[in-house]
Amino acid sequence: QVQLVESGGGSVQPGGSVRLSCVVTGFTLDSYAVAWFRQAPGKEREALSAISPKDGRTHYAASVMGRSTISSDNGQKTVHLHLNNLTPEDTAKYYCAADLFFPRPGFWDQSMRWNYWGQGTQVTVSS
Repeated sequence: QVQLVESGGGSVQPGGSVRLSCVVTGFTLDSYAVAWFRQAPGKEREALSAISPKDGRTHYAASVMGRSTISSDNGQKTVHLHLNNLTPEDTAKYYCAADLFFPRPGFWDQSMRWNYWGQGTQVTVSS
């Protein structure tokens, strides 16, 4: 009964920032992994970042590297994604995903590797 709930999306000006949150519940083990993806209409789901809250390991996609930070807090039950220097191309629905294991670098960005998904939160970047 794993559940992931995203929040923090909304409308933002180009050049602005968003801080998304994902509350994770239902894991019986304290070791798991969380990732952020996004998907715009008609486009493939795109991985952005991933974290192992237990040990702090992270992955970042090239598309957001240098302007994003993934973090966890609240006893590893909440994962955040901060994304700045936003452009209209960042407009998408942002999802968090979770699994029991932290994927290796060559596989973390494949959506099929993540078994649990939140409902998404919309980020719209426009003037």
